[in-house]
Amino acid sequence: MPKKNHYDVLVIGAGPGGEGTAMAAAKAGKKVGVIENRAGVGGACVHKGTIPSKSLRHVVKQVIRHKINPLFRATGDAHSFSYPKILAEASRVIPRYVDLHTDFYTRNRATIHIGEASFVDANTLSVKFSDGAKERLTADTIVIATGSRPYRPADIDFNHARIYDSDTILDMKHTPRSLIIYGAGVIGCEYASIFSGLGIKVDLINSREHLLTFLDDEICDALSYHLRDMGVTVRHGEEYDSVETSDRGVTLKLKSGKRIHGDALLWSNGRTGNTDSLALEKIGLKADGRGQLKVNDLYQTDIEHIYAVGDVIGWPSLASASYDQGRSAASNILGQESRYVSDAPTGIYTLPEISSIGKTENELTAARIPYEVGRAFFKNTARAQISGEKVGVLKILFNVDTLEILGIHCFGAEASEIIHIGQAIMSQKGEANTLAYFVNTTFNYPTMAEAYRTAALDGLNRVQKV
Repeated sequence: MPKKNHYDVLVIGAGPGGEGTAMAAAKAGKKVGVIENRAGVGGACVHKGTIPSKSLRHVVKQVIRHKINPLFRATGDAHSFSYPKILAEASRVIPRYVDLHTDFYTRNRATIHIGEASFVDANTLSVKFSDGAKERLTADTIVIATGSRPYRPADIDFNHARIYDSDTILDMKHTPRSLIIYGAGVIGCEYASIFSGLGIKVDLINSREHLLTFLDDEICDALSYHLRDMGVTVRHGEEYDSVETSDRGVTLKLKSGKRIHGDALLWSNGRTGNTDSLALEKIGLKADGRGQLKVNDLYQTDIEHIYAVGDVIGWPSLASASYDQGRSAASNILGQESRYVSDAPTGIYTLPEISSIGKTENELTAARIPYEVGRAFFKNTARAQISGEKVGVLKILFNVDTLEILGIHCFGAEASEIIHIGQAIMSQKGEANTLAYFVNTTFNYPTMAEAYRTAALDGLNRVQKV
């Protein structure tokens, strides 16, 4: 085997997890190779997930503001926008992102192989190129960062022109008048708000009793209210029985007997790890029923020198966490101290968006921890009044006795940005992680960040003895 085909670290997948591993290992002087089955780096995050969907959301948000702005209404310029036109605008960011991150690999001398990877043995991978040619690569350490794809039940025809998943919805060539979304997880809720923002009638089918049950109850209630306020019909506790299609639309039959009609169906019910083409059986590894791999706290699989990071290992399935998992895996490979990523904040890009970190009220109640709540409503902040983003709330959960911050939950504009202020304070020790920081710190005015001071003062008012 030629030496040029041997690597210290060989990464399968160039998404956030793969990039985190590759960059950290390359900067430490390791010879790094990366195998990617798409034409460009970035993984599903860039090509089919986070970047395109959040870019789409951004454009839709601009359209919504355009439509409600009195200036445009007065001039007659509040015209309608087609989905393909909006999608084209949102997609412009993808090639720029790919070029930027390709340069990261080039500058750090990490070699990219474009092809499909499969194991030959525990130290050897075969790469199949688009022309059918194959090449073998060997490595001391291998990192599986192949990501995930939408779960597709076998009894649904995803080749039909009116049935989509969260990947193919980004290729839809028409603007449906009505859309059924089956699955009310993070992706389903995000797309429900995006499409309803375009004036499309949306039926959101949830198999559970509440939306996003991992969130704080108050935030769940706010999301439910605002989805309905946007015109989304949310149906809880429903399971699909079958799907009927025609050239004119889709009928979703539910086990409850309901029949939901729509111009199109977006299936958004879970994801599957991309492991089926890796030939894991040749090395004795086995994925679970959703294609995910089990790892330990060092991100090692059952084979010591083979690691796995990102969506392929399941929860939390966030691009931010995947990147940090990749860096942690690289640290472990290098024999350095690392952390197991368990403290990533949630970021849900509905309209309005949601972000949270720490404990929820239900968790604190179950643990019998005495806590109180401080709230700041966005409608009462000057910045929100100026920007027109008056929907939302920031809530701080804190220990009644010590004032230690236990959880922060935000619903509203820029929630995923605002949360990091609270995250930084929660990571401090002792008195630095209390309401005192927010009360005694001067915030720029007007800003959304000053909601922290308002919420902290509200919380103190609740516990001070009169």
